[in-house]
Amino acid sequence: MATLNKVMLIGNLTRDPELHRTPSGTAVTTLRLALDDSYTNKSGERVERAVFLDVDVWDRQAELCQQYLFKGSPVFVEGRLQMDSWDDKESGQKRTRLKVRAERVQFLGSRREGAGRDSGSVSDAPPAKAPPPPPEPPMDDESDIPF
Repeated sequence: MATLNKVMLIGNLTRDPELHRTPSGTAVTTLRLALDDSYTNKSGERVERAVFLDVDVWDRQAELCQQYLFKGSPVFVEGRLQMDSWDDKESGQKRTRLKVRAERVQFLGSRREGAGRDSGSVSDAPPAKAPPPPPEPPMDDESDIPF
């Protein structure tokens, strides 16, 4: 039987990203994502609610998320669902949680939206500029066009 485990989400962060490192030194950032959900009920009323998901981002992407994202940042996340399970230390019961393991995170907000951020861990220095895109190769004549 064929299976597919793929999610694509757009939402806003409910808190600043939390960066952790595994014992081997791999960076993992946890994002808490709020997604708006709305539907029309049987009586014709529009019902709006929020869905909250935890998203784990790994390696270099994790470091970039921690560096540039903050509470309220809009993001696009592409990834897969993952079930975490553990034993609750207080009750001793087995607990589970569905979360997303990100394969790609795209920042949707502008850098200006973060200008008023008041977190003690952020320096006052402006964020590093992204390198310019590579130049397009010159077209010698129309015979190079592939169609």
